[in-house]
Amino acid sequence: MRKTIAAGVVAGFALAAGFVMPAQAISATNADLYVFHGIPDTPVDVYVNGALTLDDFQPGTFAGPVDLPAGDYDIALTAPDAADASAPILEATVTLAANTSYTATANFAEDGTPALNLFTNDIATTNAGEGRLTVRHVAAAPAVDVLAGGTAVISSLANPDQATLNLPVGTVSASVAAAGTTEPVLGPADVPIQDGVLTIAYAWGSLEDETLALATQNITVGHSTPGGVPSGTAGYAAERDAMTQAFWIAGVAFAFAAASVAIVVARRARESKIES
Repeated sequence: MRKTIAAGVVAGFALAAGFVMPAQAISATNADLYVFHGIPDTPVDVYVNGALTLDDFQPGTFAGPVDLPAGDYDIALTAPDAADASAPILEATVTLAANTSYTATANFAEDGTPALNLFTNDIATTNAGEGRLTVRHVAAAPAVDVLAGGTAVISSLANPDQATLNLPVGTVSASVAAAGTTEPVLGPADVPIQDGVLTIAYAWGSLEDETLALATQNITVGHSTPGGVPSGTAGYAAERDAMTQAFWIAGVAFAFAAASVAIVVARRARESKIES
């Protein structure tokens, strides 16, 4: 079984490398759209409303986000050498709502036929010290359990469903097993949970063809303000105030010492002048 981790985030449909934009960049009239290619061994061109948008899009990679006005969009996938979108391999119309983040996926259905899916990304802020993990099943495989440390934390996840967990910041050793079992068919793999970040893990490929793989997408969503912020005479604020006070005292002492030296020097100069 080939167990690979394909991790890629590309800024814009130009496929320039970079970290995904924060979800807060979405406007009140536009939506953010990412695209994930989850069909093994099949590079494609992607057309949106008849215009070539992604050229030679490779399996296991992401593109986006693209800031698009809310509305309906026709997405078509063609062979990489197609002259236009008149003979698509896959085609679907998706509806994008304003102030919402989406990921469109080209992947296998459970029976191994190509499919297009549109997922809504949960970009609500997390609690301080927490991140969010979403797992999406877009592989040609039966329902699965997602295991963390050998224990099922998500059960009977079927294609094309998703499940979301809010977790403390850290690293989760995750694996995927057939529903009701604990023998991994994918993983284990270390999945970092980052503060204020939505991490989306995709199980993609084909169990029968032994091309199952894991791809991860990260979207910064931010976190809520902690319940208490050290202030007054406690925590960092106290350290800051103490440091400020220390510097102030040191400055006064230095100024006083300098003034004293100046007085002594002046007095001695005057006495020397009188003696002479």
